[in-house]
Amino acid sequence: MPIIKRLLRYALILALAGTLLGAIAIGVAYWLISPRLPSVDSLKDVQMQVPLRVLSADGKLIAEFGEMRRLPVKIDNVPARLKHAVLAAEDDDFYHHGGVDWTGTLRAAIHVVLSGGKKTQGGSTITQQVARNFFLSSQKTYTRKITEIFTAFRIEHELTKDEILQLYLNKMFLGHRTYGVGAAAQYYYGKTLDQLTIAECAMIASTFQRPSVVNPTDHQRLGHARRDYVLGRMLANNFITKAQYEEALATPLHAAPHELPIAAHAPYLAEMVRQAALDKLGNAALTDGYVIHTTIRAQDQADAVAAVRKGLLEYDRRHGYRGPEAHVQLPPQAQASDYAKILAHYHDVGGLKPALVVTSGNDDARLVLDDGRNVQLKLDAVAWAQKYLKPRYRGPKPKHVDDVLKPGDIVRLRKDDKGQWQLAQIPAAQSGLVSLNPDDGAVLALVGGFSFQRSKFNRALMTGSGRQPGSSFKPFIYSAAFEHGFTPATIINDAPVVLPDPSKPNGQWTPSNDDGKFDGPIRLRTALIKSKNLVSVRLLDTLGLQFARQYALRFGFDPDAVPDNLSMALGTASVSPMTMARAYAVFANGGFLVEPYFIQEIDNRDGQTIYKANPLRACRDCQARLLQSSDASDTLPPAPSSSVAAAASYAGTDGLLPLQPIASSSSPQPAEASSTAEPRLAPRVINIRNDYLTTSLMKDVILHGTGIAARALNRPDLAGKTGTTNEHRDAWFCGFNDKVVTTVWVGFDNFSTLGYEFGATAALPIWMDYMGAALKGTPESALPRPPGITSLLINRNTGLPTTADDPDAMPEIFKVEDVPHLQELARKAKQDQNQKHAYDIF
Repeated sequence: MPIIKRLLRYALILALAGTLLGAIAIGVAYWLISPRLPSVDSLKDVQMQVPLRVLSADGKLIAEFGEMRRLPVKIDNVPARLKHAVLAAEDDDFYHHGGVDWTGTLRAAIHVVLSGGKKTQGGSTITQQVARNFFLSSQKTYTRKITEIFTAFRIEHELTKDEILQLYLNKMFLGHRTYGVGAAAQYYYGKTLDQLTIAECAMIASTFQRPSVVNPTDHQRLGHARRDYVLGRMLANNFITKAQYEEALATPLHAAPHELPIAAHAPYLAEMVRQAALDKLGNAALTDGYVIHTTIRAQDQADAVAAVRKGLLEYDRRHGYRGPEAHVQLPPQAQASDYAKILAHYHDVGGLKPALVVTSGNDDARLVLDDGRNVQLKLDAVAWAQKYLKPRYRGPKPKHVDDVLKPGDIVRLRKDDKGQWQLAQIPAAQSGLVSLNPDDGAVLALVGGFSFQRSKFNRALMTGSGRQPGSSFKPFIYSAAFEHGFTPATIINDAPVVLPDPSKPNGQWTPSNDDGKFDGPIRLRTALIKSKNLVSVRLLDTLGLQFARQYALRFGFDPDAVPDNLSMALGTASVSPMTMARAYAVFANGGFLVEPYFIQEIDNRDGQTIYKANPLRACRDCQARLLQSSDASDTLPPAPSSSVAAAASYAGTDGLLPLQPIASSSSPQPAEASSTAEPRLAPRVINIRNDYLTTSLMKDVILHGTGIAARALNRPDLAGKTGTTNEHRDAWFCGFNDKVVTTVWVGFDNFSTLGYEFGATAALPIWMDYMGAALKGTPESALPRPPGITSLLINRNTGLPTTADDPDAMPEIFKVEDVPHLQELARKAKQDQNQKHAYDIF
């Protein structure tokens, strides 16, 4: 008995000594490590990396940029079933311990001793995992583990349990670039947290430990087993009932990748936004959770994309079939798996699906799509596929299906308006479309090519590589003429002209009309309707090159892009669809130069607006505009230098409205109070009467001229001009009413000829499809006739005032001050004619 007491005494002494030594050791360790412990205060305002999101004006997702998928959530918005699943999987005693699970830590320590020092992950609470993931490395050392424990104590002292759990649920990597439960729910199930079932919650909770191995899409067997384990832990902790457990256990895995749904397809504009954000916000733009609201309207953008693709496909069909995209040798007795392997390298391009020809005969062919579906094509589906020979030449029409399709061919298919599959091919030509609100320059829709996936070059901007606008530049010359005293009825001779040009082999320049015909003396209105090149050249020569060029620069063109010679009359400037849309917006808005912009607002991660666009506006009905004496005046700005400077500044931004300086997300600044401030008024660059005259001519281009196809839209408020360049390399149509201005370009990137295609045949159909959709259901909207414009009957042959009994009489509009002079000319002409008759009698 005394021996037992003595042993107990020794044991107690040893225990006390061990405890004391342990306490001393812990104290010493804390004394050594505490200076290196991180400050937990930073966790209170921690900023998770959140990708940049780009939205349309109506809130539809356009794009998301960033390496991490993360959708931060507040703990109050996390359903209890998901919290319980995570706790059951990772730390079921989380709400009761002080930050460290001593039982788990001791178990891990014993394992290290028994395994001869082999370190394993284990024994970490959620708080310790937060400490490790925010402050420490994943290196397995004793020092790191001790530091982790002390840091966990600090976290527990400074933060509430819910705050710690919220950090954990948002921080952890859960596979496939997803971080946090919000992103995991969206990616694996396409759901928000409140939509998750118990089985789905358990599956997401299962991915916390080894997300690259245990996730529901890559390793289903392991994922299934881990999910069932978590469900069992939920049942053991009374987080779910037995019935819920059995129901969840019987639920099959159904996770699949769910990318964020792109509701507005605008990849070219999205890239413009990304570049602008990086320029103004730095690299933080892609990680600080900014949301950028653009000016584009989702439906308008969809209509623009559809119009461009349809127009390019129709152009492509008109010029013949270039053959299969590729050809492979089919293996003998090929199976579906062989077809899938062959098509694995081909993807949808602009809505054109890749397909493999399996069999082909006289009457039909069988093809396999990249998704495994079988498609049968008959002769009517390939009848268009005459062989491409040259830009203007095609081979004979196919008589049999196997004249076009051979087994092993890889081709493209698309569905027609009736839902039937048709043979197609990726267009070789390209297009750019820009649609603006002419009042403030807001981009309503923008398309930079047939497929961003195939080519990132943005043909809406054509940065560093402009194209010639051809005859679509003529309205600026005509506007200069009206400013110089010409009228729509002025007669100019449409006849051959020879001008000196040292750059030509014979030292002479002999421009011609597109059709090679000459109409002789012709009124300016008719000349623009028919797009007469020689009239434009003579007109420019009469106006004086420097006057006309300086006048044209008022429309926002880069001075370096506008030639300093008479070829300017034929549209040899270097422009982009964005540049032309801005210039035509001057005609559409009453004479004001606006700046195109596409970023309306930028919000930070907390939803605070840190930038709001305040663009220049035409704002014809604004009180500030009405009070401007110059608005009612018919006087142009004193000199074009201000417009030239504006044009140069604009050109330097590649068509982007410069953003104001934006503060970092850590110290956001309030947005400009543009909603309550006076509008920024755009400068007037042409007077309203000049605008009205020029626009009236462009309306007649649609009613009677090269743009006559647009009459099918049945909108008298539309005006515009076609454009075609030498050798048919570029096709344009620029048109508008006073609410929407849209420019379309079609051409080849390598400057090849379009093959005797004009702006009216290649570009105008795209413009019509888009504008028809964009203006559907909207009332007619055109600038009213301004004061100082009057109507007068003229003789269609002389362009001079006449009387109603004249069989060649027709109405025309003029500035009121031009009428007396014209009437005097008409009186003299009649007097001369009477004298001639009298002379003939005698």
